[in-house]
Amino acid sequence: MKLFDSELKVMDVLWDKGDQPAKEIARQLTGIYGWNVNTTYTLIKRCIKKGAIERSEPNFMCHALISKETVQQAETDELIDKLYSGCADKLFAALLGRKKVSAEQIERLKQMVDDLE
Repeated sequence: MKLFDSELKVMDVLWDKGDQPAKEIARQLTGIYGWNVNTTYTLIKRCIKKGAIERSEPNFMCHALISKETVQQAETDELIDKLYSGCADKLFAALLGRKKVSAEQIERLKQMVDDLE
């Protein structure tokens, strides 16, 4: 399932706060992004249609059907496939080449690699 950036913002509210009425999601996103309430309701309905959110009554209660980790994994896989020809090591090299990495971070990365072996 592909979620667009605006849909991910809706999902972030549910992942951060748990089940919420649609009006509360709209209130939060209006405060953060200045969105119109109708915009938020449209995005919620798109997420429902995609199977990312389940709606229940009363109060148009919204419940996330997919976890943030599932979406992160799918987006990461897509990024690796699309930009790095399916080679995770190329993505890893690109990330490490962008910024100075501390000794502590290097140790954590080594441990992650060791855990994969």
